[in-house]
Amino acid sequence: MIDLEYVRNQFPALQKDFVFMDNAGGSQALGKVIERISGYLVHHNVQLGASYKVSAEAGQKLRYTMNRIAEFLNASRPEEVVIGSSTTMLLKLLSLSISSQWQAGEEVIVTNTDHEANVSPWTALQERGIIVKTWEVNEETLELEIADLQKLLSPKTRLVAVTHASNVLGSINPIKEIAKTVHDAGALICVDGVAYAPHRQIDVQNLDADFYTFSWYKTYGPHLAVMYGRFEELQKLDSLNHYFIGKEDIPYKLQPGNFNFELTYSTLGILEYYEELGAVHDHEAKNFASKIQAAFKVMAWQEEKLAELLLSYLRSVPEITIIGLAESDRHRRVPTISFVHENFRSDEIVEKVDPHRIGIRFGDFYAKKLIKALKLEEKNGVVRVSLVHYNSENEVKRLIRIFQSLF
Repeated sequence: MIDLEYVRNQFPALQKDFVFMDNAGGSQALGKVIERISGYLVHHNVQLGASYKVSAEAGQKLRYTMNRIAEFLNASRPEEVVIGSSTTMLLKLLSLSISSQWQAGEEVIVTNTDHEANVSPWTALQERGIIVKTWEVNEETLELEIADLQKLLSPKTRLVAVTHASNVLGSINPIKEIAKTVHDAGALICVDGVAYAPHRQIDVQNLDADFYTFSWYKTYGPHLAVMYGRFEELQKLDSLNHYFIGKEDIPYKLQPGNFNFELTYSTLGILEYYEELGAVHDHEAKNFASKIQAAFKVMAWQEEKLAELLLSYLRSVPEITIIGLAESDRHRRVPTISFVHENFRSDEIVEKVDPHRIGIRFGDFYAKKLIKALKLEEKNGVVRVSLVHYNSENEVKRLIRIFQSLF
């Protein structure tokens, strides 16, 4: 059982009477993160690379941060970590750099379940003659079937872009299995982990991903993002930076204008929190890796419990259709839960919840192709309740009581 009092005390925003259940849009920030941003600006707000003491100290702190991020992701070296303002921006930069090596007639595969961050950068390449195929969700199971992917792969496929977890369906895709299928066809895989990263541990080597991105502001941190790239693939990419920053300057060649120093440094607060959370709940965890594993284990248990509480209610209402897996199995879904009601548009439901100081949301969540495929545009998208481990059972019950008063 998670020590919820300990957890909630780490988040200043949770000390007020408001329930945050739009976490897939952005989670609340840890106190450790806020303190590190402030501390960096007070003590080390200088340019890097100078010979004076404060600049040298700042550089040391950021190098340490990059090493820790690499360790957290299980990257093989810190140069595989690219920092950017958002996942959308990082994927756009990746598409510009990698596609310079591609020829007209070569192919990319995207899905119709992804957030547009991992779709639009690739579909834009059609203007240069790149063929874009769509791996479509099975509209009955609401899952991406690997057999359907295999039909799309060809000797001309250069890359498959896929989400680790849908930000609407909440379903977890079997990335390791997908990666093997893609690699067997001679292509690369680019994974959007934004909706997965707040809930489960990421191991890029175990997943065998070539590129993997997520946003720190969805994982209790600042508005910043990170992209892992397999080093041998990063080496091949053209520089997007100044003319004197060449292909060998990794990852700087993919960070035009450099990265935000104070926000990057603050991500150490997230990793420290995970470490401490793991140590609090597993006294046998002694090193960084085991503490991180313990933290995500207890987070997953908590989230499964919360998800089942909400899903069991939604299943009990005949007029409600859950959009995604109706079960709470933590191995198959994250607690991002979407639904529609046959008698209400989604915006009507959310706007009736708003006065009760609970933040949920309606819409397409930039997964427009999925909402269109499921014919949910007339409902104004879905109602989405996105939970994380710091939410409580009482908060979920509070939301359920409001739903019960509405329908």
